[in-house]
Amino acid sequence: MNPEQFFEKEKHALTLEAYHQQYFYKTELVQLCQQYKLPTYGTKAELNSYLEQFLSGTLANQIHAKRPNQNKSRHQLTTDEISLTTKLLDSGFSFNQAARQFFANYFHVQKFSFKKSMAVIKRKAEVEHDTQITVGDLIQQMKVPLEDKNHEESTYQWNHFVRDFCHSTPSNSFNNQIKVAAILWQHVKNSKQPKVYHDDLVNKYYDEIKIYQK
Repeated sequence: MNPEQFFEKEKHALTLEAYHQQYFYKTELVQLCQQYKLPTYGTKAELNSYLEQFLSGTLANQIHAKRPNQNKSRHQLTTDEISLTTKLLDSGFSFNQAARQFFANYFHVQKFSFKKSMAVIKRKAEVEHDTQITVGDLIQQMKVPLEDKNHEESTYQWNHFVRDFCHSTPSNSFNNQIKVAAILWQHVKNSKQPKVYHDDLVNKYYDEIKIYQK
């Protein structure tokens, strides 16, 4: 169901509860933010937070982006222009092919893949407006175990939950698998148990999801 269909079904009176019951891709979250005149730049977790604030009663003009849009930089650095002293912010540095080649050269590997921790560190710097952090600092902080267990992590948990449910045998018995996964996720999310899917959930909450059975 795309955002337009969802709004029509909700008669344009979207509630926070209804929003939590629906799964949206990032492109759809951007569309929702555009419709409500909210910030449209950020991770899925950040876009979710803007929408949740709005649906909880905060006025749109009081909701501000957590960090600036670094994609607006006029000049993207080349590999030769990047060094350990290059600032992560306001310098033209970006996680692009030039940066990938710099890190491949630095770590003496043929191919380098960006790590989740790298994006988390850069986003943290953007949120805190830390204009002094450098590429060298980024490399040092990458060595520290990632402890990002906040709202951003919950987005990854939900994505993994949906993936695991849709790949499970029980999911084949249902229409609208995303809707069923959303119902099960609400129970798991609000419980003290691990935020992962397992087949026992289907039996435990069958009365709530049986209407979607084929």
